[in-house]
Amino acid sequence: MSEVAICGRCVLTPPSFHSAIAAVDYSHPWDRIISDFKYRSGLDLADALCDLLLAAQWAHADDQPDYLLPVPLGAQRLRERGYNQSWELARRCARRLGCHTDAAMLLRIRETPYQLSLPRERRLANVRGAFAIEPKRRLEVVGRRIGLIDDVMTTQATTDELSQVLLDAGALSVQVWVVARTPAPEH
Repeated sequence: MSEVAICGRCVLTPPSFHSAIAAVDYSHPWDRIISDFKYRSGLDLADALCDLLLAAQWAHADDQPDYLLPVPLGAQRLRERGYNQSWELARRCARRLGCHTDAAMLLRIRETPYQLSLPRERRLANVRGAFAIEPKRRLEVVGRRIGLIDDVMTTQATTDELSQVLLDAGALSVQVWVVARTPAPEH
């Protein structure tokens, strides 16, 4: 049986998702590697990051999801980067696991400002109502176990909002898979 760690904030205010795994802390050298992957056309890093993510997921021993879905990017951000880093991870992981994936099932219906410098409360407000399920695809999530993939989780605002959208549409459960988790600030 694997050890399960639950943060104090999650005990007091449980997230919408059922579980979350992070392969590494978002610190040196991973912060630089992920930044290169995300902002500097580092697609050559995608397979190695997928390996890292799958190793963490296998160690965690959650049920395999029916779908692995990437956190969607807005159209403007997608044009700027040329690709969605979460989709690059999701499609590689899904292929290796033999499960479904789809880059168009989740939609970002409202562009949001970058969250990097925003405090937690502003991040929560920033993503509220920003996501939806593609209307013609809503029934595909009913009764399904969904894995939601992103590169980094900081305050969990994005993953919590997307998880709630999926659960409201009838998903059985939502697992969050991230390459890196920003360590909680020390008090």
